[in-house]
Amino acid sequence: MKSKSRLTNPTKWLAKVLPNQDLQAFVLFLGSLLLFLGLWELGAQAGWFAKLMPSASRTLIDLWGWFSDPFYDAGPNDKGIGWHLLSSLRRVAIGFTMGSLVAIPLGIAVGLSAVASKAIDPYIQLLKPVSPLAWLPLGLGLFKDSELTAIFVIAITSVWPTLVNTKFGVSNVNSDYLDVARMLGASRWRTIVKVILPAAAPYIVSGLRISIGISWLVIVAAEILVGGTGVGYFVWNEWNNLSITSILTAIVAIGLVGIVLDRAFGLLQSFVSFGRQTGS
Repeated sequence: MKSKSRLTNPTKWLAKVLPNQDLQAFVLFLGSLLLFLGLWELGAQAGWFAKLMPSASRTLIDLWGWFSDPFYDAGPNDKGIGWHLLSSLRRVAIGFTMGSLVAIPLGIAVGLSAVASKAIDPYIQLLKPVSPLAWLPLGLGLFKDSELTAIFVIAITSVWPTLVNTKFGVSNVNSDYLDVARMLGASRWRTIVKVILPAAAPYIVSGLRISIGISWLVIVAAEILVGGTGVGYFVWNEWNNLSITSILTAIVAIGLVGIVLDRAFGLLQSFVSFGRQTGS
């Protein structure tokens, strides 16, 4: 009965054995990962998958091979995954920065005016749901350059979360703060810099956090279509070589970089929040 209870209620059993919740979470994560890898290996050996699908052991061996030497360079079409990640991160940094330089000032201006907010809202609602892939042909037509097209797509798709969050944060600043600034004779510009921006900062960073995630998501699709270097190109090139283990390596690398970017902006958001909750 005890062994059956452990199998049916693993979280309750862990709570008794390991009081620390972080340790419990780690053990559950490790257990689920080992279970997944075991089923994957069993399925590959038993022929449950297509022949093209590698086993878990083969994938882990190749994963270690890519990660143990990520910056080798054996020619234009044979580079380590580290070089591709750096190339993608460079494009994301440029496109994300360009999008932020548009979104934050525009969001502040729109958030300060209810009329402007209503006027620009149709543009936001119209363009925000557009797939990044829909912008690629337009970018290629405008710039006739794959590098600029990838940056353009990242910039235009990263604008909306930051713009919306900035507008919301600015328009919802506590009126008591504004009344105090007005009573002290603060100018409009000083009120914006000293009162509105610090109060709206958690929402702005929350928007930036969403935008950086979208930017990193978009770069893969953009690089697959425009070619060159980068993780998207790497995935497509390895598919042409029918190297599924390399594609899985790229997926793991993309996910790890995404975690790092999200955690970095999460720390920045906590720093500017001063204990406040922004709902993200």
